[in-house]
Formats: sequence, structure tokens, C-alpha cells
Amino acid sequence: MSDAGAGEKRCPRCGHIVKLYRNPLLAVDIIIEMAENGIVLIERKNPPFGWAIPGGFVDYGESLESAAIREAMEETGLELGKLRQFHAYSDPDRDPRGHTVSVVFTAFGKGVPQAGDDAKHLRIFSLERLPENLVFDHALILSHYSEAGSKR
Repeated sequence: MSDAGAGEKRCPRCGHIVKLYRNPLLAVDIIIEMAENGIVLIERKNPPFGWAIPGGFVDYGESLESAAIREAMEETGLELGKLRQFHAYSDPDRDPRGHTVSVVFTAFGKGVPQAGDDAKHLRIFSLERLPENLVFDHALILSHYSEAGSKR
């Protein structure tokens, strides 16, 4: 095992040196298709600002699927149907806030989409007319999703 990203700290009680490891954070993103032949994107309230695929961090003790369902409900108010794992994205530079690995899911949205949680606005976009200011690596993810269209 590599010690890359490891640091050391002295225990305040016993004085022994303890190794500290930096690990990537784990997130989920959900490409939600709506009946109007579009996908749901949110405009973020918090930095980095711009349009994004709904998603967020996985809580400790939570499965990826549960996190996807929770994040979709929190940010869009939608229930999900036919939730499927699409792909994982792990480029250390994909998120300007730090090394974050995202497992991307696809699903069909059920209900009336509404911006919630850290979503400033919510819109349904066609894959052919996406906003220019997509954050993170979401333009790449949606490009892969569009290319896989006939395989879904």
C-alpha cells in the first residue's frame, strides 16, 4: 500500500506518531430522464456555481443506491424508477473542492421536479441543448451518456 497522501501526527495522550491518510470522497450523480425527453439539471446555490447533474456525497453507512435516491429527492423532489449504475468517474481533478469519486446512475423521474436543498434552479434540458456552464466533469459524463444512448 502506498503512503502517498499520508501524513503524521503525534497522539496528544501517548505521544506516539499516528499516520493520517487522505482518501477520496465518494459521491453519486443521477442522470434523471423525464417523460418530456429531457434530463434534469440543477443550478447550484453553492460553489462551484453552474449547472450540474443532481447528486451529492454518500453518507457513512449508506449504500450507493440509497444515496442516489436520497439526493434525487432532496435536490429535485423526484422519486426514481429503473435506477441503474452507469459509470464511475475518478479523475482527481474532476471536482475543484478535492479528490472526489462519483458513481453515476441513470433513472426515470417520477413526480413534478422542484429545486430543493442546494439547488438554486431546476430545468429539464435535451441532450442536444445543454447549458454551457456545466460544472465538475458533467459535460464529459453527459457526453458519455449521450454516446451510450442506443445501449440504454
